[in-house]
Amino acid sequence: MGNKYLKLSEFTIEGKFLGFLQEKREKNRYLQLQIESGNVEIKLPKNLRPVVSESLIPGEEIRVLGISKLHSQTGKIKLKAQQVSPISEGENQKKLAPTKAKILVCQKSSCRKRGGQGLLSEIEKTLCDRGLEELVEIKRTGCLKHCNSAPNCVFQVGKKQYRKMHPEAIVNILLQENNSTISQNTNNCAEKNIS
Repeated sequence: MGNKYLKLSEFTIEGKFLGFLQEKREKNRYLQLQIESGNVEIKLPKNLRPVVSESLIPGEEIRVLGISKLHSQTGKIKLKAQQVSPISEGENQKKLAPTKAKILVCQKSSCRKRGGQGLLSEIEKTLCDRGLEELVEIKRTGCLKHCNSAPNCVFQVGKKQYRKMHPEAIVNILLQENNSTISQNTNNCAEKNIS
C-alpha cells in the first residue's frame, strides 16, 4: 500500500514556546509554538520528549528544526521536530522578519547539472501561473553548501525555512501563510522578468 505521508522538506521555525499538548496516553507529544501567522503544533519524537519537557519554559523564544510531511489522502501538512533549542535574547533582537517570502535557488555547476535551471524555471512559472509572484522574491545564488542533494532550493517565509521544496508545495505554503485563496491568474508570465 505504501506510506501515506510524503516528505515535503526540512524546516526551521522560530517563535514563542506556548507549552505542550497533553494527550491521555502520552505526555508532551506535541509542542505549541506561536509565530507571526498564528500557532503551530509540532510533533516531538520520543527521544526528545524528556529533554525538551525539562528544559523549555513557556514564553521562551525557541528554534525548531525538523521535517514536514504531507498526508497523501487529506492534504494536511504534519511537522515533526528533529532539534529544539532556545534562542538567546541578543540573537532574537537582531533578526527582523522579511516583508516578502524568499526563494534561493543555487546556480553553481553541480546544481545546474542536476536540474537547478529547470527547477528555477518551474518555480517561476508555477508562481506566475497562480498569481503569487508578487509575494515572493526569487534569487539565483551561489553554492548553498548542500551539493549532495542538488539541485538546492531554500524557501524562506518569515522565520521559517524549508529545503527541497516542490513548486506546488511552495504555492500551498504561500497560500496558507497569507490566508489566501488567490485564484489562478492567467497573465502572460513569459513577458514578466522574475529575478
